[in-house]
Amino acid sequence: MDSDPVVRNGDGWEVTPLTLSALEGGGMPHLSPLEDGGVILSWLAPAREDGAPESGEPAAASERLSRLRAVRYDLHGGFGEPRTVVERDDFFVNWADFPSVIEVAPGGWVAHWLQRGPAGGYDYGVRIAESSDGGESWGPPSILHEDRSPTEHGFVTVWPDGDGGWGAVWLDGRKFADGEHGPASDEMTLRARTKGVAAEAPDAEQELDGRICDCCQTDAALTDSGPVIVYRDRSPEEVRDIHVVRWDQGWTPPQPVHRDGWVIPGCPVNGPAVDARSNQVAVAWFAAPGEDPRVQVAFSGDGGATFGPPTRIDDGRPLGRTDVVLVSDGSAVVLWLEETGNGNGELRLRRAYPHGSLGPSHTLSTARSARASGFPQLLPLGDGERLFAAWTEASDGGPVAVRVAQLENPR
Repeated sequence: MDSDPVVRNGDGWEVTPLTLSALEGGGMPHLSPLEDGGVILSWLAPAREDGAPESGEPAAASERLSRLRAVRYDLHGGFGEPRTVVERDDFFVNWADFPSVIEVAPGGWVAHWLQRGPAGGYDYGVRIAESSDGGESWGPPSILHEDRSPTEHGFVTVWPDGDGGWGAVWLDGRKFADGEHGPASDEMTLRARTKGVAAEAPDAEQELDGRICDCCQTDAALTDSGPVIVYRDRSPEEVRDIHVVRWDQGWTPPQPVHRDGWVIPGCPVNGPAVDARSNQVAVAWFAAPGEDPRVQVAFSGDGGATFGPPTRIDDGRPLGRTDVVLVSDGSAVVLWLEETGNGNGELRLRRAYPHGSLGPSHTLSTARSARASGFPQLLPLGDGERLFAAWTEASDGGPVAVRVAQLENPR
């Protein structure tokens, strides 16, 4: 690992860019916490470390990203040894629908990725694999969902249950196919299932919402009361606001985080983000009601049962693609992409407080506003006063590299 000089900013943030050669040529990073205060960084990488084609013309980005890799990072030891979770030539690669690797117990890791089906197109499903040695070796993969129809199954969030098991939620397109579910419809559903630490297989899946937005990311966080899941709903009138489902001795009915009233006839591909500490919850999301785009954050003090009014945190030209972390003083740090013109943008972050006050916005990095830039990631490090950020540096032709940085606000 190499570290570039610390960049000091007027609002107190200290940003230390980090480099790791294995991240060159890759994209679609995902961050998840380790129990010891470190993080797991996972990403899609090319079949060769340098990203060069084997022969002939350069391959499209979706063809050359054929390895799911993971590496741990901590404050004291830096990056560990990058590991390859799986390498295949039939990944379903989508700029907004990325794989993940999480820790569910010391040494116990769970990975998910998307794999094409024989029908081609949007026939793809979710594969899950488990490791008992911190990612050095992996058991055989299984299919997450019970449905086998040649439709979309993706936008997955996997979370640790706190007891060594895991849960997963995903967007399920089985209603798009004729068959046992009746005539084909254009309704995407939200489904979940869990697997206990001693269970040989996951529990039966459950439908959480029968009509949701087609291709916005899901997210989940674990409160003292259980998991909280956030996603973009879709009403019969095409209102696509952010909703929440909680575990409370069973899954609760969906409820809106806030009624933005955003009516849009298609999916904006811009899902919400959630974080939790004890029973404090923060949700950040993008919406554009009345053609007024905004990034907002709302807080809950009761495990996601109710939320206060949202606070707008963008600088006037947001593209969304948010992430959020709660820090020890009760504030939330929100990361998003702000448009600056001519196909360019900036990754910005801002601290927000439950009572509505805001800190100044800070530019973390320049970025292309194209889809290939993907969705930036943010996670606490150590005691939570430091943060770890990851994003895709992209050109018009696709991903160039995964970039990472350590952030600290000494205040």
